[in-house]
Amino acid sequence: MIKTVLKIVMAAFYIFAGVNHFRNPASYLNLMPPYLPAHEAAVVWSGVAELTLGLLILWPRHQWLAAWGIVAMLIAFLPVHVHMLVNSHLYPETPVALLWLRFPMQALLVAWAYWYTRVSRRVAPLR
Repeated sequence: MIKTVLKIVMAAFYIFAGVNHFRNPASYLNLMPPYLPAHEAAVVWSGVAELTLGLLILWPRHQWLAAWGIVAMLIAFLPVHVHMLVNSHLYPETPVALLWLRFPMQALLVAWAYWYTRVSRRVAPLR
C-alpha cells in the first residue's frame, strides 16, 4: 500500500515538473550550463521526459521502464547540478548549502525510482 502511495506521489512530482518546463521555461534556461547545446530544445525535451515518465510510472505494466527512465534522466541532470555548484556566483539567490544538498537529494530520488524497477510477478513485462 505505501509503495503504491509513494508511486503516485512520485508520478505527481514528475508530472508537475514536466508541465512546469512549459509554463516557466525561463527558470530552466537559466540553469543550463553554457557548454550544453540547444538550451531551448533541452528544456522542452526534459519537460517531455518528466511528464511522460511521470505518467508511465502509474501503469504497472510499464512501471519498470519508466523507473529506469527516471533513473537515467536524473543521472543526465547531474551536469546541471555540478555546473550550478561550481558556478555558484551565477546563482546568488540559491545558498551554496542547498546546491550541495542537491546531490544527496538526487541520490535519494534515484533510489526511490530504482525501487520501482523490479517487475511484479503479477504483471508481466512487455516483450
